[in-house]
Amino acid sequence: MLTGRRILLGVSGGVAAFKAAYLARRLVERGAEVRAIMTRSAREFIGAQTLAAITGSPPSEDLFGADSVSPHTDLAGWSDLLVIAPATAATMARLANGLSDDLLSATALAFVGPVVVAPAMHTEMWEQPATQRNLALLKADGVHTVGPVSGALAGGDEGPGRMSEPEEIVDAIEIVLGGGALSGTRVLVSAGGTREPIDPVRYLGNRSSGKMGTAVAEEAAARGAEVTLVTTAELPVSDAVAVVVVETADEMADAVWNRTGEVDVAVLAAAVADFKPQDAAGSKLRRASGPPDVKLVPTPDILAGVASQDDRPFLVGFAAEAGPAEQAVGKAAAKGVDFLVANDVTLPDAGFGTDTNRVTIIRPTGDTDEWPVMSKRQVAARLWDLIQGERASS
Repeated sequence: MLTGRRILLGVSGGVAAFKAAYLARRLVERGAEVRAIMTRSAREFIGAQTLAAITGSPPSEDLFGADSVSPHTDLAGWSDLLVIAPATAATMARLANGLSDDLLSATALAFVGPVVVAPAMHTEMWEQPATQRNLALLKADGVHTVGPVSGALAGGDEGPGRMSEPEEIVDAIEIVLGGGALSGTRVLVSAGGTREPIDPVRYLGNRSSGKMGTAVAEEAAARGAEVTLVTTAELPVSDAVAVVVVETADEMADAVWNRTGEVDVAVLAAAVADFKPQDAAGSKLRRASGPPDVKLVPTPDILAGVASQDDRPFLVGFAAEAGPAEQAVGKAAAKGVDFLVANDVTLPDAGFGTDTNRVTIIRPTGDTDEWPVMSKRQVAARLWDLIQGERASS
């Protein structure tokens, strides 16, 4: 989807600079023409020849001494989009305050198109008020940000500040540039496990991490869809996804039902509790009072509620089973979905919280199609391929 697009890749000086090579490769693979700018600090982490070999042209490094009399304006005028990855705290400060003391910051100041920034730094630097102020300024100026995420950092540390993976950055670039296969399509996705309060401290819930639903939302956005994610999970998502945070099944039902009349596709991947306490205690239940008598009542059937709506959207449901996915065959017809995605959460590669999934597609007719183990993002991509094909043929 980036065929013919001209992408300018800015690389600043952080240990995550090695990922810039992978990012350049992914951009080239998707058809983009890529040029690179390296800061002086970036040269301490990655060689110019590496980027030259991947992009087909040597990276620009300095404001002075180049063949061009005005390299920053030439590069700015050539580009359709500027992506800076990694963007260090210092680089973000330069961008936010309009400084132009090196080639990258001068080019950014001269550039009038979309800018995507992928921050990368230690947790302490990321959480500093100064960095957060600069981030707010950049966003107010219309800069698109990707990440950072939590994970391993330089020096053996771990925490928020790790640069997003190149694939996620490419997806964000495609969203910003638009024109994807789902452009103009309105999508609603639900994710995460609901929490049903027993008292102000305790709740009934499940182990759903929300990773699968979030991957579905991100993949739809990467394909150009207008996406709303109704979720209980606190997972990072791109700026292109509108997030509605809920906690209980009732809250999720309200959020979903109030929006499904305005969307073209609904993918309900949340693990919604089937039951909730009839009367949640207003104060903390005490051990000294003995085991409480908790009466359970059904929660709203969100999937069935969408299916029963007049002129409902194309509808995909998820079914988490504790056993073979074939146990969900009857649900596909009973729920009134276009198809159901079932998985056995007792499997080590398909359970709650895993990064992979093993799903079975179940049609209302009872026909099934078992998919191999894939990453959840790969499952999401294949799922959207299927949805697009089904909608095109209907």
